[in-house]
Amino acid sequence: MSMEAEILADRRRLKRKLMIWRIAGGLLVFLFIAGSVLGSSANNGGFWAPEQIARLTISGVITDDRKQQKLLQKIANSEKVKAVIVHINSPGGTTTGGEALYEQLNKIREKKPVVAVFGTVAASAAYMTAMATDHIVARANTITGSVGVIFQWANFTELLKNVGVKVEEIKSGPLKATPSPFQKTDEASLKVASQMVDESFQWFFNLVLKERKLKAEDVPGLKAGRVYLGMEAKNLGLVDEIGGEETAIAWLEKEKKIAKDLPVKDWKVEKSSSLSLLTGLVRTGGALIGLDASSLAQALSYDEARRRMQLTGLVSIWRPNFSSQQ
Repeated sequence: MSMEAEILADRRRLKRKLMIWRIAGGLLVFLFIAGSVLGSSANNGGFWAPEQIARLTISGVITDDRKQQKLLQKIANSEKVKAVIVHINSPGGTTTGGEALYEQLNKIREKKPVVAVFGTVAASAAYMTAMATDHIVARANTITGSVGVIFQWANFTELLKNVGVKVEEIKSGPLKATPSPFQKTDEASLKVASQMVDESFQWFFNLVLKERKLKAEDVPGLKAGRVYLGMEAKNLGLVDEIGGEETAIAWLEKEKKIAKDLPVKDWKVEKSSSLSLLTGLVRTGGALIGLDASSLAQALSYDEARRRMQLTGLVSIWRPNFSSQQ
């Protein structure tokens, strides 16, 4: 065989090998995409999903999260979801964030039973969220309640005066952009801010009385915004039972005839692949240097940072006041 013939034969063999590898690679990509789609469908109540109880987790600072609201809409529309367990472990957040969650969960409640399970803390906007459920389960030592609204702002006028800085401004009206951290708050601005807080609080307060079928005088400290431990909250009618997820499943079986052997499936907001990769790298790096990888990833999470930065306006959140008392 001539040299040219051998070269041509080698080229044909190489092309055949390349073609085989390309086909194999294409099949792997197809199988990966198909597996991802089917897996997502199975996990999020799609065609391949089994009948199930959906588990939704609400944790950290609550904000007006559109992705989370779309997830709740999917749960409401999924025929495979027969009931919903909402795990809540949050000190609250923005009042509108709690309101949005309440509205979306209320739409689910119109179609299927919803139970809330409280963790370490479920206060303020987190407790507001639970008002849209049929049954509330808390731990005996869960911190809950704190029905109220806060509107806070810093005032830097004395600091600016000490460092010789004066902020000048031109605005269209005396109540525009007030209260302001750069000016002493006048009576007119305080009156407007107080009116907003009062109106928002009254809505929240009446919501609790309506959903929990309570009278204000029967719950000491409710209007004052106090917090309660789970056992006291149960005695006062703010929660229904003491326990955890198994208690919620037992209630669903007894009261709503939901089969107790239905699988409980987690429903989560889908994150972008780039963020998932970053979180994975952070977890791995933290583990290598001996840090709590989960806590580190959460602390550096873009979503968590964004929530904290958006904590403005009317706020329904519980946090201890560590400032010194005069």
